[in-house]
Amino acid sequence: MSGGYDPRAVANLMLDEADRLGIQLTNLSLQKLLYFAHGIYLMQTKTPLVSGYFEAWQYGPVHPSAYRAFKDAGSSAITFRATGQDILTGQPRAITTPSDVRLIGLLQQVLNSYGRMPTGRLVDLSHAKDSPWWYVVEKAKAEVAIGLRITDNLILERFRHHKMSVGAEPLSGDPNDDTPFA
Repeated sequence: MSGGYDPRAVANLMLDEADRLGIQLTNLSLQKLLYFAHGIYLMQTKTPLVSGYFEAWQYGPVHPSAYRAFKDAGSSAITFRATGQDILTGQPRAITTPSDVRLIGLLQQVLNSYGRMPTGRLVDLSHAKDSPWWYVVEKAKAEVAIGLRITDNLILERFRHHKMSVGAEPLSGDPNDDTPFA
């Protein structure tokens, strides 16, 4: 499965929407929210939101190119936007953010539902039993695993195990909430 937006462009758009909503995001929280948005978009449209792939890292799914773009923020709130590089000059260049109204709406829903959750709760959600991250990590315990990639096909197959709900209102944060995502 291929296609999707540049993950840095979607991350920049998510950061813009988070700023508008008064939500500060760290690289760790941005990675989880980008993954949730990707999974929801993939489930709804059967096409990937972002190009590339996510990997199963210690604290949950991470998109390597989005991670590298924001790693300089460390564990602090991200106050800058990812840039690209002009191939001819080597100079940094702005990355155009998508203007798709449906995408903006999805990012707003994800931020409204999960953007104010403690990062540890986002990590817990991403580690749900039988979820794509969990499956890759469990499989790696029994087999040789290279890169611990979480494929879009695996996300399509197992994303429902996150038991998430994305709506206009934030969730209660109840870990026993079995509401499936919309």
